[in-house]
Order: sequence, then C-alpha cells, then structure tokens
Amino acid sequence: MRHCRKHVARDKRAGVELEHATIAGMLLDRLGDSHLGVRTRERDWTWDETVRESAARGSLAAALRVDGPFHIGVLLENTPEYLFWLGGAALSGAVIVGINPTRRGAELEAEIRYVDCQLIVTDTAGMAQLRELDLGLDEDRFVLVDAPDYPDRVRTHRVDEPVAAPAVDETTLFLLLFTSGTTGTSKAVRCSQGRLARLAYANNEKYGHVREDVDYCCMPLFHGNALMALWAPALSNGATVCLTPKFSASGFLPDVRFFGATFFTYVGKALSYLMATPEQSDDIDNTLVRGFGTEASPEDKAEFARRFGAELFEGYGSSEGAGSVKPDPDAPEDAMGRPAHADIAVVNPDTRDVCARAKLDRFGRVLNPDDAIGEMVDKGGAKRFEGYYKNEAAVAERIRHGWYWTGDLGYVDEAGFIYFAGRKGDWIRVDGENTSALTIERILRRHPKIIATGVYAVPDPRSGDQVMAAIEVAQVADFDPVEFAAFLGDQDDLGTKAAPRFVRVSANLPVTGSNKVLKRELQAQLWRVGDPVYHRVGRGALTYELLTELGKQELEREFHTYGRARFLPDPGVSRR
Repeated sequence: MRHCRKHVARDKRAGVELEHATIAGMLLDRLGDSHLGVRTRERDWTWDETVRESAARGSLAAALRVDGPFHIGVLLENTPEYLFWLGGAALSGAVIVGINPTRRGAELEAEIRYVDCQLIVTDTAGMAQLRELDLGLDEDRFVLVDAPDYPDRVRTHRVDEPVAAPAVDETTLFLLLFTSGTTGTSKAVRCSQGRLARLAYANNEKYGHVREDVDYCCMPLFHGNALMALWAPALSNGATVCLTPKFSASGFLPDVRFFGATFFTYVGKALSYLMATPEQSDDIDNTLVRGFGTEASPEDKAEFARRFGAELFEGYGSSEGAGSVKPDPDAPEDAMGRPAHADIAVVNPDTRDVCARAKLDRFGRVLNPDDAIGEMVDKGGAKRFEGYYKNEAAVAERIRHGWYWTGDLGYVDEAGFIYFAGRKGDWIRVDGENTSALTIERILRRHPKIIATGVYAVPDPRSGDQVMAAIEVAQVADFDPVEFAAFLGDQDDLGTKAAPRFVRVSANLPVTGSNKVLKRELQAQLWRVGDPVYHRVGRGALTYELLTELGKQELEREFHTYGRARFLPDPGVSRR
C-alpha cells in the first residue's frame, strides 16, 4: 500500500500513527474495530462489519465488471447500502457516480449516459424512475438492493480477508461528483482516492473531528458536502456515521437525540427550513456540539447557537477544489476567515492584478467595490484540480495561466480577512453601481417568514439590469407587501440600489438536489410565472404592488419600445 507522508491519522485503538493515502487504506484500517461505524434507526454496524459489507459489494462489483470505465452509478437515498457500495468501490478500484434523484427525464438520461456507467445500483423506486429512460444498459446492468435475491448475491461474495485491488493507489479515480448546476449545466468533477483522503485528514484537523464524534448525515450522499465533510473524516478517525434517508426539518432534532449526534453538515436552505420550525423550550436539550456547511447567514448562525447550543462553522469550497480558507476566531461575522496560504488571491480577471484591499463601512459594505472585488484564484491550484470528466473546455475555463480560477467573487479587507462575494453572476449593476445579490439575500433572510431566497439580475427595459428577488414562504397568502416594504426600510445596511424592483413570492422555489436555490431557472422565468410577483412603484418610500397580467404585458412592451426585446428570453419558458 502506498502512503502519503503529509497526512497522518492517529489510531486510538493501537496508540500509533498510521498513514493512509487512499480511501481503501483508511477502510482496511477499520478491520477489527468494534466501534460503531454506521447507524440507522433500524440497525447498527460496527466498523469491522462495515468493512466486510463493503468488501462483499466490491467483490460483487468486480464480478459484474465489463470492458470500459469501471463506473458505478448509485441512485439511492442515504442508506447503509450507499455507504457499503462506496467502500466496495474503494476496495475494488471502481468509480462511484452519485445520481441525483431530483433529476428527471431527458436531463437525468443525459447525465447518466455522459458519465459512462456500466452498472447502476438502485432500488425499486429508483428503477421506476430509470425504466423509461434510454440509458443503453441491459437489464442485468442494474442491481436492486431491495430485490428478493439481493441478500443471497451479497452473501456469495463475502470474503474472509478484505483487501484492496492491487492497482488501487492515491491516483485511482474514486468519485465523479456532479456540480450543483445552480448557474449552468452540471459537470462531473473527478476526485481520486488520494484527494478525498487528504481532505479527510485536513477536515479532521480544521474542524476538530475526533473518534468519539457521532456524525449525523442528513445531506445527500451524492453531493460533496456529505462525502468530504462528514463520511471521509469519520472513516479516517473511526467516528460513527448516522444516516437518515433525506433531510427533514421536523425530524432533525428527534434524530439528533435518538443517535446522540455531536456533528452534522448542512446547506443554507436546509438550515432555513430547520430554523423555520416552531421553537420549543427544550430545543437546547440535545447532544450537538457543532455543524459545518455553507450559505448560513451570520444571523442564522447566532440564532442556531442560541436555540440549539451548537456552533456552526461556515466553509468555502466546491466539488472541484477546497482548502482556500482557514478559520480565524477573530474574523468578522461576514468573513470566511483568512486565505489558507500565499497562493490564494483575489484578482482582476482581465488584468490578473491583485485587487485592492476592501474598505468597509460600519455595516460591512464595500465602499470601493470596483477596485476591491475580483475573482478568487489559487495560483498553485492547477496541480490540485483533477479536472472534469470528458469536458476539456470546462477544464480550460478553470485552469488559465497556470492558476485555478474558482468562478467565485471575493474581496480581502484591510485586516487581511477574506470574504465570499457570490458567484460571477451575483453582482448586479444597477444604474451604474454594483449591487451584491449575496448581501441582499442575507438581508432578506432576516425576515422571520422568509425560508429561502434567491436574488438575481433581470433586464431593465431601458438600460442595464434591475434586482429581482424570489422568496419562499410557508403560506403565499400571508405575504403582506406593506409589511415587507416596511421591513426593508428598517434595514440600515440595504443600499439605495439594492431594494428589489421585483419580488416573486412562492411556497416552493426550484432547488438543486443539494437544496440550493436554482437561480438560473428563476432568472430564465423572470416575471412570467404563476407565483404572484410584486413590483416596486414610485421613487420615494418603498412601496410594492402586485404585478398584474396586464402590467406584465405593458412591461414587456417597453422592451420593444426601447429596442431591448433581445434581452427577454424565449416566451416559451415554462411557468410555475
């Protein structure tokens, strides 16, 4: 077995330090470990049992292997079978492709065909979703984990001494992770066993993961959040992984108490759903210590700590790259921390010059955005990015001039703290001034009835763009435009150009499989939706009125009057 000398895990059973450069090595290190490895509400497995279950799936996969890429698609909810097939792939040298169960039809078909799956592991429900698609696979290329004969198939492939396939090393491709697709077509990110192992050890050190942790996995296993921030660290240190089939706001706290969970991962919208549940006097009576995720506002972090007694750590990263930021307890509440190393910089994408330090007002707003805000890059990241599967054009977009370009905007303040400023499309130019969609979203989420939001640019009929916000609430009929306008007027840090011109009110915003608001779909729909849309009227105090069908027609006539009809998308865009 090959080892990576930079990443060391302490094995508390033996009291010695062990090095593992592969996920397979980390898994085999758990042989003989009687500590609980995997738990559901129905059954527990020790780590030793988990390894042996994984080895049986790896042997089954090897027996079913045919010529071509050894890619195994998995279409399952968060079940033990998903983890056993992850482990089996690591040992056999296969590649796991997590299939997003929220995809449908032609989109799902195209994604599966694109990644060349030669085998798909699913269940009866998943098979019903796949059966109507033309995937180019024969019936025997599907393994149903709830089929009557499945336990016998697994039993015949059990091995006495689990081992890794001889060719497995740190360069062995292990995962193809689809990007979330919030701003464009999903791409499949390559992740080797070595990269995931390094992330596991790094996240252990960064976020204080220990063997005694009980890690509650409520984010989908097809996404990097659960794999990189929870499963791999738990595998490396022998902590317990507790599974729920899918995230449930009402089931979150009962699950935490049932398992005695100390750690969980999240994304912003899931956290918003959780915070929208009615507060109970005993919410703080739980075992949670900390959580890790993205897109939680400072207000949500503080409220979560007050209500549940656990600290949330916000991270920055993506399926493509990680390790850009290191935490700092002295960082302002909006900052991510400090650049992780000297290669992390914020640059002007046109000149590649490092941007000026951001000057902030008392509300934390950037006073010199044109000079300070740029794209975040890792000047040494080209060698760490492992690429996209069969998409060299996308790779070329990421790797330019020997640098890794994140596609995200950021800035560094005068004290050296780094801030996330949104995706490239998250800065909206209104009347010649840059306005941050991310900042507006954070302000909107302060409203007690707003569960989730997406802010994006829509074209102005005369020139430039305007701000549109889509907000999700429990009951659309409860939305009060007068109260909403008053709320915005009370937010001292809402810039004069930032108050949304249009507000879409919905009970169910479109999201990705990882619960991120799907802005590209919202932006394409504009105001052409079945949801009520309100528009700001007048130039004085904030006032919102319902945009009627006649009003929408008049608005679009303005685009023709001023020669800007080309900025309107095809009117055939679907309505929701």
